[in-house]
Amino acid sequence: MDNVLVTGGTGFLGTRLRRVEPNWTYLSSGDCNLLDFKDTLEFFSSHKPSAILHLAARVGGIKDNANNQAEYFFQNTVMNTNVIHISSILGISRVLSSLSTCAFPDVVGTYPFSEDQFFNGPPAKTNFSYGITKRALHAQTVAYREQYGLNYSSFCPSNLYGPSDNFDPDSSHFVASLIRKLETANDGDTVELWGSGNPLRQQLYVDDLCGLIPRLLEGHNSDKPLIVSNDENLSIRQMADIAREVLNKDVLFSFNGAYEGQHRKDGSNRALIELIGKYDFTKFKDGVKKTYNWYLENK
Repeated sequence: MDNVLVTGGTGFLGTRLRRVEPNWTYLSSGDCNLLDFKDTLEFFSSHKPSAILHLAARVGGIKDNANNQAEYFFQNTVMNTNVIHISSILGISRVLSSLSTCAFPDVVGTYPFSEDQFFNGPPAKTNFSYGITKRALHAQTVAYREQYGLNYSSFCPSNLYGPSDNFDPDSSHFVASLIRKLETANDGDTVELWGSGNPLRQQLYVDDLCGLIPRLLEGHNSDKPLIVSNDENLSIRQMADIAREVLNKDVLFSFNGAYEGQHRKDGSNRALIELIGKYDFTKFKDGVKKTYNWYLENK
């Protein structure tokens, strides 16, 4: 698909996507303030895209989420509302928005959960505001589909990691923070990690998602929040052990119990595979190797 405008184009996912789709237009916050309705309307009007890939969001790790819930709620709600509404005003018939598995309930009856369980309970407390804004984005997407007959849809990636991520240990996602802490540790050190080490996560290598997005933009026309995940469901402790092996560090781990996230949020990729067919996802160990090599080259 040509003439695609990508919001959040200089963020983690947008930066990597540019390698796959270099001819798309990648919007940065310096180009347009998505919190400003007039600014967003003028920018979208001037570029006249045939489709919008909406990736822009206030994002961060569990600590940043927990400590800045008001900012997460306000910024994401306003950005999402502006992007969807202005797209419809301008007659842009295709919008694909990125959600998050953080929007799924904290606890569900069966795992892995499916798209039909999206609204079956509140999100986890640690990501509550962020999760609610992603639910609202999907609700708005469905409303505009139904009222205006537009091909607006959304997808839910599991936990993203990989090259170009934020490696600040206070605001980054788990894998980037883990690599940073291990890289700066000396043999014999004890590396402190948040939580208990027991929560389970499906880590999705960012370049895998980048390879899927063009296919989702073409083929995902549904009111379901399509889950994009792989089949590896590892505990925080298991991931830490794998990263320690990859970085060849002789360290111990301690878990401080702070910022304990939901115990598990593994989603089924059955609907995804039905849509696109078999997909060769990157194994976590291989993804950590690639991410660590990128970090060494770019720190």
